[in-house]
Amino acid sequence: MWIKHPYFKYVTGAVLFLILVYFLEKLDFLDPVKTIFSTLFYPLLIAGFLFYILRPVVNVLSRTRYLPKPAAILLVFAAIGGVLYAAGRALYETIQKQINNISQLPDKVKKTAEEASDTLEKNDMGMVSGANIQQRVTEYFGGLTQQIGSHMSDIFSTIAGAASVLVIVPFVLFFLLKDGHRLLPFLKKGLSEKLKPRGEKLLKDIDKTVSSYIVGQVTVAAIDGVLTYIGYVIIGLDFALILGLFTAFACIVPFVGPVIGAVPAIGVALMQEPSMAFYVVIIFVVVQQLEGNLVAPYVFGEKLNIHPLTVILLLVVAAPLYGVVGMIIAVPTYTVIKVILKHSYQTYQLYYSK
Repeated sequence: MWIKHPYFKYVTGAVLFLILVYFLEKLDFLDPVKTIFSTLFYPLLIAGFLFYILRPVVNVLSRTRYLPKPAAILLVFAAIGGVLYAAGRALYETIQKQINNISQLPDKVKKTAEEASDTLEKNDMGMVSGANIQQRVTEYFGGLTQQIGSHMSDIFSTIAGAASVLVIVPFVLFFLLKDGHRLLPFLKKGLSEKLKPRGEKLLKDIDKTVSSYIVGQVTVAAIDGVLTYIGYVIIGLDFALILGLFTAFACIVPFVGPVIGAVPAIGVALMQEPSMAFYVVIIFVVVQQLEGNLVAPYVFGEKLNIHPLTVILLLVVAAPLYGVVGMIIAVPTYTVIKVILKHSYQTYQLYYSK
């Protein structure tokens, strides 16, 4: 009888659980849980992201007889710190020079605005007033300054929260790298002997899928950033290094990230020399063609098998719901759900469809 079917029990249990969560939410019993979740979310997210990037290196180092895993992890941390320090020393003058040049951006913006105002007054036949435009811009930035001043406490709390996250992440990452292999046996304990093989395969497939996506996307983003930086240097664009780094970080978000990374470069090009914006667009197109036809196929291969339209729809939905973080985790979350549903159906076919 269908009411005795195991899957009916599971569905009923899930529905009852959702009803319980709904009433607990209405009674404000979940507020402590939400506070704990919001506090731990970003450290665990960042540490998990770095875990998948550093785990292959730690595993290779810890295979040697004379280097235990904790020592391998500390060695990797020290190597990362050394690389960052050496890169900072090597690029310090360039970064400092470009940051100092950034401080001149307001003057450049003001000069560009004055030129645009003069052009408007000469060609608008009196319909638009440059003084009116200047007044509105001044009022806008004045109001923006007041808003920033009124939200200083929020700004300081955000900075403090970011600092605490940066302090917590290395410790969380250390123990993830050290004891991550214990998670699979721990999760298997809750399964029956009949389902343990399927459960183990499910967890391994989830781990492989998330690892492939994160390592692949970071690799693609780094290559995009390097290629973009080289292109900006060739055309002589100001702030090439900073814009290249921004592009690398933005490209962690698929499809939308490269566009976000190109917007500041186009703005800088327009202020430096309007015709240079055309070259920035060419660099953007060339880099995206290289990524789509050479880099991404080589890095990802057929590991994820996600249609580009699916990725775009995921980003469109995730952006208004959870912002940039949602756009970053939308695709790996989708792949995990896809793997779970696939294994659930296979388990049903294997054990319960007869």
